[in-house]
Amino acid sequence: MKEQNTRQSTLSTFIVMSSTFLSRLLGFMRTAVITALFGATGQADIINVTFAVPNNLRKLLAEGALSSAFIPVVSEAIVQEDADRNRSRILVRQLIGFQLLIIIPICLISIFLARPLIEHVLTQFQDPFQIQLSANLFRYFINYLLFISISSVLIGVLNSHSRFFIPAVTPIVFSVSVISSLLLFYQSLGVYSMAVGVLAGGLGQIIFQYPLFKKLGYSIKPSFGFKKNPDFRRIIRQWLPVLATSSVFTINQQVAFILASGLETGSASALSYALVFWQLPFGIFSASITTVLFPKMSRQMTNSDIPGIRQSVQYGIRFLFMLLVPSALVMCTLGKEIISIAIQRGMFRPQDTELTSLVLMTYCYGLFSVGAFNFLQRYFYSARRYNLPFYVAAAVAAIDITLSVILKETSLRVTGLALANSISFSLGFIALFLLAYRDLKSFSIRPLIKTVYKVLLASIPVYFLIQLLKLYFGEYWINGSTWYGLGILLIQLFAVVILYLLVFALLKVEMLTYLIKYMRGRAEKE
Repeated sequence: MKEQNTRQSTLSTFIVMSSTFLSRLLGFMRTAVITALFGATGQADIINVTFAVPNNLRKLLAEGALSSAFIPVVSEAIVQEDADRNRSRILVRQLIGFQLLIIIPICLISIFLARPLIEHVLTQFQDPFQIQLSANLFRYFINYLLFISISSVLIGVLNSHSRFFIPAVTPIVFSVSVISSLLLFYQSLGVYSMAVGVLAGGLGQIIFQYPLFKKLGYSIKPSFGFKKNPDFRRIIRQWLPVLATSSVFTINQQVAFILASGLETGSASALSYALVFWQLPFGIFSASITTVLFPKMSRQMTNSDIPGIRQSVQYGIRFLFMLLVPSALVMCTLGKEIISIAIQRGMFRPQDTELTSLVLMTYCYGLFSVGAFNFLQRYFYSARRYNLPFYVAAAVAAIDITLSVILKETSLRVTGLALANSISFSLGFIALFLLAYRDLKSFSIRPLIKTVYKVLLASIPVYFLIQLLKLYFGEYWINGSTWYGLGILLIQLFAVVILYLLVFALLKVEMLTYLIKYMRGRAEKE
């Protein structure tokens, strides 16, 4: 039974990964269009810094904090639904009503006070033109928060019902909307074509998920009678400490953009574009594993399945190490090639690629730490323990901001912001891991050490293969996005993936073994 559950988790995770990979490809196309039109210029800095505000707020009021508090409760309601068929349906309507009461005033205040907020709080722009244009865009971008907040409730419900495919591909709607808007309206609207795409994409994500949401028996109609609902009160009690934890990171990331906006022109864009590439393995692997295992851990806690929760935590950390360490190696060694082929065209120049690749490489030093940190947070949330993640998050943010302020004044400049992030999250992961290890008591560390050893051993020949390929093909990335360069990059990535898979199979890495067994079993049935 244990192996069967692990195989099912592996299968579900790979389904989410595949779906997320498709959506991330569209996300790259979106970034490529933006960089081709705006490059790393002042207008690009304005777009990236301004959109970061609602994008960070959604982590507090939507996908991050609220979902972390919401999923354990709705998962419990679904498990116990035989007694009350309407329990989870009522809860979801009340949650949507609660979001409207909070987010609509935030949007209205932001619209009316956009100029002072941009000038004195959210950026360090000095040029009056940049300040005014940023304020004008902010009035549009902030409304995206309303759409993505409602969409996040739909995502949480579908994931709680183990429906992962639709939520995983939903971001495609947003990317298609932004790309289409930029291509159709850039000539007539300029930077405002981005605002049109963002708002249409936010609304489109709700429309895309609604049919399955409705089929499961839920309604998007808000309800405001939530004061007497004990489930809702539990969500709010759990949301407040999660909100405090997430707000630490939101402030942290917003500070990074503020500091970058005060550096050389193009620094904020390099930071933003590096995060786009960093988010590719993080979104596909880390977010997918967390998406699958968080509801599962919540159900295990509800059923007091302590052996199951131990196995899920151990499995999640091992799976993350298996996927994120190789991803970090590839991003660090082939960063310039990947960035160049993806977005070096138009206004985006080779020097912009070099700067972005340096920032990306430094962020990747902490790729596994950030992924494992976020996963371990979800373990504590599933256990309804919210204070510990908050204290650790506050310490991580304090270290990050302190190091950022110091390192940005060195020769590292914007790269120092990424290094501060990697260092602080590595320390945060160690702290949460030790706390979880103590909490779970009989948690076995031997399988984790075994996975770490195998992955690091497999990475040695891969590293030398990458260096040989780079030496053979030369610095083709300087020419930017060309079909020849794309072909060479695909050859390099294909060789790396094949070698990793061969060595993983030779070393019998467990997660890969589960997938192979499943594929063989499916082939035999057919």
